[in-house]
Order: sequence, then structure tokens, then C-alpha cells
Amino acid sequence: MASIKRSASAHWAGTGKDGKGSLTTQSGTLKETPYSFTARFGDGQGTNPEELIAAAHAGCFTMALAFKLQGAGLTPESLATEARLTMEQEAGGWKIAAVALSLTAKVPGATPEQFQALAADAKATCPVSRVLNAEITLDAKLEG
Repeated sequence: MASIKRSASAHWAGTGKDGKGSLTTQSGTLKETPYSFTARFGDGQGTNPEELIAAAHAGCFTMALAFKLQGAGLTPESLATEARLTMEQEAGGWKIAAVALSLTAKVPGATPEQFQALAADAKATCPVSRVLNAEITLDAKLEG
């Protein structure tokens, strides 16, 4: 079996609420990108872990669906996915409770039933869906 490894790093200085940090990815796409309490729990500048998980999930699912469509002999004109992640506070802290994927697609030749089946399979099998312990929903629309 093949194995792929990816890495990212975080640096933080100060307290949880008043400190500031930065995130860097192996690829360099994120390079000392700021994150903070206000970016995570308010409207401050910078990114936050949950926003990055939502971006990763949208990207993972969309690419997985492109492969599923290709395997079915279909080529999408466009696949546009939004991932809305919900965090909930519970005893002992916060948890990622749900991710709602919303997809709008143009796939010439796809029947609605075939499209829904392939989209559901991509949702269930993309690596990010498989790692999250959250309810994941999908609203997939096939445009004519």
C-alpha cells in the first residue's frame, strides 16, 4: 500500500485568549499565516483550524467526486462545493459537531440518480470525511 505524508506546523506565543500564532504548511501555501483567539471565536484577522478543516473538506470531497465521475465515464464542466462547519461547546470544551457540504454541479450526460449516488459515495469515502467524527450532510444539485 502506498503512503503519503503531509505536514504543517504551528507557532504560538502568549496566553490562549491574548496570544497570537502562525501556521505554516509543507507546501508553503501557508507561510506564517496568522491565527488567534479572535480569528477563531470572533471576527479577527487571520485563519483558524476550523476554517482550514472546512476548506480541506470542500477540496477533498470535490476532488473525490471528480474521480468518481471520471470512473463513470463523465467529465464535469464544474463542481462548486461549500463546506459549512459547525462547532459546538460542550462540557470540557468545543467539538466539531457537523459539516454541511453544499454542491452545485454541471455534469453533461449524468442522470440525477447517477449523480446523487456518485456524490453520496464521494462524501462517504473522501479521506477528510472519514477522519471527522461529525455529522456530515450533503445537498447536491445537478444543473442542466
